[in-house]
Amino acid sequence: MDALKYDDFQYYTYDDYKEWEERWELIDGIAYSMAPAPYPIHQRVVANIWRELDTNLECLQKACAVYLSPIDWKIDEKTVVQPDVAIFCEETTHQFFSKTPPLIVEVLSKSTAKKDVTTKYQLYEKEGVLYYLIVEPNSEIIDIFKLIDGKYQLMTKATKEDSYIFELSSECHTRVDFFNLF
Repeated sequence: MDALKYDDFQYYTYDDYKEWEERWELIDGIAYSMAPAPYPIHQRVVANIWRELDTNLECLQKACAVYLSPIDWKIDEKTVVQPDVAIFCEETTHQFFSKTPPLIVEVLSKSTAKKDVTTKYQLYEKEGVLYYLIVEPNSEIIDIFKLIDGKYQLMTKATKEDSYIFELSSECHTRVDFFNLF
């Protein structure tokens, strides 16, 4: 059997992505389907995280706000992702955000877990996302990573008994009481 040749893969751009139906992500030109729809527990946790982050968000910049998927973060012409939850601190007239968000949350599901803990972890680290939260809804554990000197450091494995304050900048912070998520 011959080895896989990466040059044989079909690569796409943002212009291709805009034409697709249903939900997709594009990472380094490779298309990732977002189907099937997530389990109800996934959606409930996503909504609860959004509510916690939004309720507790205090920023002098009025441009910072909490968004939930589907919302596009266009990193470049060959990479567009849709984080489950993200805080973006930019006003945009486009159909996407282009600046790096200070915080992203991905809630694991069977169809996306591997991508979330490998590909997206590396992408978010490379792009300078300050906080990356990986939520495992079945075990009710949240891995909180913070970017320190260009590398993610695991700050804590939070459970329902924990809370955490996210210092997004000197003028912006939010808090999550994890009891409210599950």
